[in-house]
Amino acid sequence: MYKDLFQKIREFDTVKELKEKGIYPYFKALETEQAPEVTIGGKRFIMFGSNNYLGLANDPRMKDAAKKAIDRFGTGVAGSRFLNGNTVLHEELEKKLAKFKRRQRALVYATGYQMNVGVVSALATQGDVVIVDKLDHASIIDGCRMSGAEIKRFKHNDMADLEKVLKSIDKKKGKLIMVDGVFSMEGDIAPLPDILEVAKKYNARVIVDDAHATGVIGKDGRGTSEYFGLENGEVDLVVGTCSKSFATIGGFVVGDSDVIDYIQHISRSMIFSAALPPGCVASISKAIDIIENEPERRKNLWDNSKYLLERFKKMGCNIGPTQTPIIPILIGDNEKTFRLWRMLFDNGVFSNPVISPAVPPKRTLLRVVVTATHTREQLDRALEVFEKCYRAAMGTKSRI
Repeated sequence: MYKDLFQKIREFDTVKELKEKGIYPYFKALETEQAPEVTIGGKRFIMFGSNNYLGLANDPRMKDAAKKAIDRFGTGVAGSRFLNGNTVLHEELEKKLAKFKRRQRALVYATGYQMNVGVVSALATQGDVVIVDKLDHASIIDGCRMSGAEIKRFKHNDMADLEKVLKSIDKKKGKLIMVDGVFSMEGDIAPLPDILEVAKKYNARVIVDDAHATGVIGKDGRGTSEYFGLENGEVDLVVGTCSKSFATIGGFVVGDSDVIDYIQHISRSMIFSAALPPGCVASISKAIDIIENEPERRKNLWDNSKYLLERFKKMGCNIGPTQTPIIPILIGDNEKTFRLWRMLFDNGVFSNPVISPAVPPKRTLLRVVVTATHTREQLDRALEVFEKCYRAAMGTKSRI
């Protein structure tokens, strides 16, 4: 008998089981904008699951910039930038992004996922080797797979293991190291100076993904390179998404002019995809202006995250190695993680349960993220709920 391609569908029962247990946590339909409090099914929730770090997704100036761009350029460009979809708005944004990131040139993509897939597969080809941290984002891994290059992984933030991997690679092969600047689930920061030191020893190129670093770390919010004082081109390329601090959608890569020019003419996910809509382009540009002129937003973000962090520690939560406003509450068991999520949800707190393959097995967690625009009253209200639910889910007594 011939194999039925859909057999795997009939055997896929995970979602059904979670729904039967009442702990299916995904695809919740928000009825309001991304704000410190949101509405789902007519009920109000304190939002602890958004990447709207600086609170710009519902900022009136962002909305106004998008509306003006739509009035001038329409709702979309109806084509790839390679042909008819390039506008002066796109080119102005790229100049602004390059200046913000202290690099020669920038290139904007329609999404962050497309950017990572397109950049990696443009630079690395069959016969090359891409070396990635084991906790790198899925879009990086997918880009590596599409490139045709050999993929090697090193233990998370382990420089000895990185060097061991590099040492094992044939000197004649091109080598590309790619890491997240801030890791999206663990909340820790890549040791960039050490990575660059090892990379130089083995003649490897380095790309840093600043998706969760842009607007968040560094004196002026410019990301991982600024955080470590490495803004003189030591990192070959910096990439990122526009769906976090920039509060819309899109992706970008910044670097030397000749490299960006090459990517622009080789990257399939840029060439064969419609360009970023004008409203999004204008929003990103306005977000950069706000980030540069309102450092107090970043201060509020860090003040709020530190407040939460200390309270979670007092509860006895395992928060792992986080160094940023991303706070993982490590649970280690799928069902416990889903049940804690459900308890919080039932009591008006929205959070994100994260299980394998997004994290390694037995490292399941609840991902909590606060924003710059949460009030202390909202934080205290959410923490009161969290403590009760955490005690019930984990079977522990209060320490507060």
